[in-house]
Amino acid sequence: MTAGPEPGASRLKGAWMALFRFHRAEPAPAAAGLAGLLDGASIEVTPRTAAKVPDFRPLLPAGTRVYIAHVQGTPIDDMVATAARLRAEGFEPMPHFPARLIAGRAELADWIARYRDRADVRQALVLGGGVARPAGSYDSAMQLLESGLFDGFDRLHVAGHPEGNRDIDPDGSDENVMAALRWKQDFSRRSDAQMAIVTQFAFEAAPVIAWADRLAAEGIDLPIHLGVAGPAKLQTLIKFAIACGVGPSLRVLQRRAADVTRLLLPHEPTDLLTDLAAHKARRPDMGIQAVHLFPLGGIAASATWLAEQAGPRKG
Repeated sequence: MTAGPEPGASRLKGAWMALFRFHRAEPAPAAAGLAGLLDGASIEVTPRTAAKVPDFRPLLPAGTRVYIAHVQGTPIDDMVATAARLRAEGFEPMPHFPARLIAGRAELADWIARYRDRADVRQALVLGGGVARPAGSYDSAMQLLESGLFDGFDRLHVAGHPEGNRDIDPDGSDENVMAALRWKQDFSRRSDAQMAIVTQFAFEAAPVIAWADRLAAEGIDLPIHLGVAGPAKLQTLIKFAIACGVGPSLRVLQRRAADVTRLLLPHEPTDLLTDLAAHKARRPDMGIQAVHLFPLGGIAASATWLAEQAGPRKG
């Protein structure tokens, strides 16, 4: 004969299950903080990667800001067509305007006109561009901003480098990078556009937090949109990190690569952003206000991760 439950066991079991359900229903503070940090996250595509996605609407929340990276050699027609498609599907296209790929003022004006006419583009990432030899008279984001051709844009973003940029500061300092950010801070006060800094991706919270604190100490209070690499194989991330000049935070990947049991598993930005969300909970006034995803392991993988971390869509 099977023994019946001990006296009080049913009540104990019921209380335990109620407690379990309570904890399942309410996210832990760290998870809630991460979801808040990811609210309004943006993502980046190229015309080539976008063409592999039949429809972005099942992947991303409506209105998501989608940066369109302008890789050297990409025809402007492809860039504009990608922007028009994203607009039609309900997203906010933000194309890159890389100074060193633009032949001159006439070409810049032509690009802007095409984007506005075909895709109602009102936002832009203005940057120097990572090529050694400029195609024309422009070689910095500051020259593009000074042109006056972006007057009337709702939002202008500029590049930030939490771990430095050897192309801009070959000596390993950040003198030129910081001087450029101070100029852009001053420009923001003269512009009607909302401005923000979108950063190169990093893999560790501490150097990013230190950089944000440094900007604040320098009087640079432009909102920071932190670039992070979406889920991807470790080998893929290391390849991109080296090519893009990621600095000391690369050690996070190197430590993981030393553990052969984790070598084939995708690396996700969850730990980095959880640490950052915890810091932001303690310091709500810190400069990092949003997250920008580089989908190095594929757009679908990054979109799925974002949906899982951010929780149910609003609206």
